[in-house]
Amino acid sequence: MKSGFVTLVGRPNVGKSSLINSFMGRKVLIVTEKPQTTRNRIRCIYTDSEHQIIFIDTPGIHKPLHRLGHFMVEAAIEAMKGVDLILFVVDATKGLGEPEEQIVELLKASNNRTFLVINKIDLAEDYHRLAEIAQERYSFERVFFTSVVKNEGVAELFEAVKSAMPEGPMYFPPDTVTDRPLSFQFAEIIREKVLLLTRDEVPHCVAVIVDEITERENGVTYVAATIYVERDSQKAILIGKEGRMIKQIGTLARLEMEQLSGERIYLDLHVKVKKNWRDKDFIILNEIGMKDDLR
Repeated sequence: MKSGFVTLVGRPNVGKSSLINSFMGRKVLIVTEKPQTTRNRIRCIYTDSEHQIIFIDTPGIHKPLHRLGHFMVEAAIEAMKGVDLILFVVDATKGLGEPEEQIVELLKASNNRTFLVINKIDLAEDYHRLAEIAQERYSFERVFFTSVVKNEGVAELFEAVKSAMPEGPMYFPPDTVTDRPLSFQFAEIIREKVLLLTRDEVPHCVAVIVDEITERENGVTYVAATIYVERDSQKAILIGKEGRMIKQIGTLARLEMEQLSGERIYLDLHVKVKKNWRDKDFIILNEIGMKDDLR
């Protein structure tokens, strides 16, 4: 068997999570158009008869403005160590900027095998020139051009990743899809619906913690979750007029949670204000998994 660990790195919103979902053949990671949707280092495990590949999704590398941001960047940097392959994903529409320069320096220090992936080629024209410029900064082993939306180049990239894996053991049971517990997956689904439905003021100020998962006698799984925000105005937006927004968030989240778990779910959502939690409250950072990412 060929097996190994593959880390995807890049600035926020370049399509790392979408690429992994495509490799997996199903939605495992939440995806939105909002930058910094991914906050954690998350492992997704692909297994077939000949391969087991552990894809490591990482937060986008950016200039952090608060403590949460620092933890996110550190998690991404740690995920580049001791892996078999790195996929450096670049948005074809944004080119090479300060985040990419920072990543190139990290790549030089890591000395890992690295493929350059120019993604979102359906939205750009001169992406081949972008690859040439990138190659001048770092000698990438291979270069790929992809569009997840158009399903272009993804299969070729996936086959190249498979071929690059060394001989190795099966690290996880064959039916394992992610190393994160169900409570984390539920929390991410809820957070995704918040990101999709709310305005720019809210998304980056939201943390979701699943407080309880209990199977009840009527065959329904009770899930209680708390959505934390930093200001009263954000809480008002999340609840919405006559509770319409929180109801919509709950309905969309519950449907996807039921699809994931195969069980009927009663979702009990609450919204609480915890001022400046991204800077001051390490308990919240721990609860959403950031502390574990730095071990």
